[in-house]
Amino acid sequence: MTIDLPAEGVVYCKKIQTAEMEVSEMEERKIGQIKEELKAATEAMLPSFIMAYESDERSGVIKLVEQAKKRLQKLEEERKRIWKLQEYERKYGQYTYICGIDEVGRGPLAGPVVAGAVILPKDCDILYINDSKKLTAAKREELYDEIMEKAVAAGIGMVSPQRIDEINILQATYEAMRQAIAQLSPQPDLLLNDAVTIPKVAIPQVPIIKGDAKSISIGAASIIAKVTRDRMMVYYDSIYPEYGFASNKGYGSAEHIAALKKYGPTPIHRRTFIKNFVS
Repeated sequence: MTIDLPAEGVVYCKKIQTAEMEVSEMEERKIGQIKEELKAATEAMLPSFIMAYESDERSGVIKLVEQAKKRLQKLEEERKRIWKLQEYERKYGQYTYICGIDEVGRGPLAGPVVAGAVILPKDCDILYINDSKKLTAAKREELYDEIMEKAVAAGIGMVSPQRIDEINILQATYEAMRQAIAQLSPQPDLLLNDAVTIPKVAIPQVPIIKGDAKSISIGAASIIAKVTRDRMMVYYDSIYPEYGFASNKGYGSAEHIAALKKYGPTPIHRRTFIKNFVS
């Protein structure tokens, strides 16, 4: 059974439906705006965001507030992690300029060994610093820029494959580290090193096993060294595309070894490292 409404009733129902749609669209727009507000919110703005919308009963807004709370919780956890990562810097706080040192590229078949040296400010507020191997490439690039901007001083040392073959990888690593230290201005009062004690350096040194995951300064050094070397290997990939340097960064991947056997070594290969693969 159907009921025919008067023309006035039909118009009235349509107006109600239109009004309901407009209200719904307005609410959706507002939630969309709130979502953008959360997306743009800095760490300092999160508590205000939560206070402003915590009483909103719309399910979409409730979810956004929960997201904000989770972000805030993660930031607090990250601050605690960074505080722990500054343990050695606090322990040796009597020194004015504490320098973290680390290297990257001891194991690859091709490319240089690169060392980074970083002096961070005492009140360093950079979050997410860690052993560079535990970070994504995008995060390393982001942190590289922040470290270079905020560091008191930063230096890079680099030793070529030819020099590695001449003096061996350990001595080449020490040489790269000395180069990185020499670039620093001001010069450091104390060196925090990832595992090693660097010969021919007069500055007091503290070797720390797995230091890039235990010291914020060493972690920062590992990041700038890794980003510098990775960028270089991407450049070499454009010159020697057969070897996959952009992806393997010179390490002995199956693709790299196969290309080495097929095409032979390039000028950036370490001859002492590839004896098992080429004659």
